[in-house]
Amino acid sequence: MPYDGASRSRARINFLGLEFSGLDLDQAVDAVTARASIDCAFAYVVTPNVDHVVGLSSEPARRPLYESAWMTLNDSNILKRLGKRAGLSLPVATGADLAERLFDGVIDRREPVTIIGGDKAMIEELKRRYALTDVRWHRAPMGLKQKPEAIVKAAAFAAAQPSRFTFICVGAPQQELIAYAIAQRGDAMGVGLCVGAALEFLSGRTQRAPVWMRKAGLEWFYRLASEPGRLWKRYLVTGPKVFSLFAAWRASMAA
Repeated sequence: MPYDGASRSRARINFLGLEFSGLDLDQAVDAVTARASIDCAFAYVVTPNVDHVVGLSSEPARRPLYESAWMTLNDSNILKRLGKRAGLSLPVATGADLAERLFDGVIDRREPVTIIGGDKAMIEELKRRYALTDVRWHRAPMGLKQKPEAIVKAAAFAAAQPSRFTFICVGAPQQELIAYAIAQRGDAMGVGLCVGAALEFLSGRTQRAPVWMRKAGLEWFYRLASEPGRLWKRYLVTGPKVFSLFAAWRASMAA
């Protein structure tokens, strides 16, 4: 029977049209580890940030991808601060930090690990850094959002693997589309993690912001400065729309 999202992780916090799990990083690692270690049907984790929230507002059809997730973690200090202004406690547990914790302290180097996304060089460096001996890698094509057959193929690949952890790293909403497709098959096991650029950071392909900048909520600025040609529109045009969305959401809550 396809996974229907009924088995959710703990109480949810409704904010900006999403139901966040309200877990901090330690709690998220513990919950994911526990779920992956028992014989349960496939469930997936989404890690929405400002870009996801704005994208969801312009494409409401994405909503089932998040509603069917087992765990929804806040990937943004900006969302945390906006939540605080609304009287909500919304801990930050980024996809990058979650992936790092799993590779550093949970994943055994000999166990099978499934990865969807990235390229061969990234996979080889990740294997070298973590001494992984059994990585099941699926190369996803560009433009997945417009290629339903490629999404089905990626889902079938993931379902065929005996992995506790499936890392889906092809950006939003492509990674959520794949995770949703895996869950709907009904024959997959383990935990899927929609964690964007996390493995690029862990492999050294992309340099992550220093810890002090992350704590200060300036990781977006670091990424913009590092890749202005690719990211300027996301951070300077699309991202600021979250403030008008927040104002509209808060007004609707007060009505």
